[in-house]
Amino acid sequence: MNDARLRRLRDRSSGAATLINEGCKISGLITGSGSYLVNGEIEGDCDLNGTVTLARNGLWKGTIEATDVIVAGHVEGDIVAAGKVEITDTARISGTVTATAIAVAEGAVVEGVMKTNGPDEPLEFVEKRQDK
Repeated sequence: MNDARLRRLRDRSSGAATLINEGCKISGLITGSGSYLVNGEIEGDCDLNGTVTLARNGLWKGTIEATDVIVAGHVEGDIVAAGKVEITDTARISGTVTATAIAVAEGAVVEGVMKTNGPDEPLEFVEKRQDK
């Protein structure tokens, strides 16, 4: 499959994700690999080899360290991605965001520092997909 036409990280995800559903609260260190979808609440850190998606109703208190991260919910802590971070219009982040590339949608709130360790020249994109 040619990934060039896929503009979002979640377009590329394959296989079933580990689901942490609404009403579920997890405390402690999370490690592993694969995709993770968080609708519930996490209090702790993670070191994951894969994509972490924090859904609109999700809350994460701690450090998220993963290959790629998509944030639509609330993060109180740092995000460290080896790849890319996507911050949607419903996201609220209090902490430092570090990744190779960071995409931030209009309306997102980031109270902290964003650091990229990727290309020297910034890339610009215009979101044309309307999936609200």
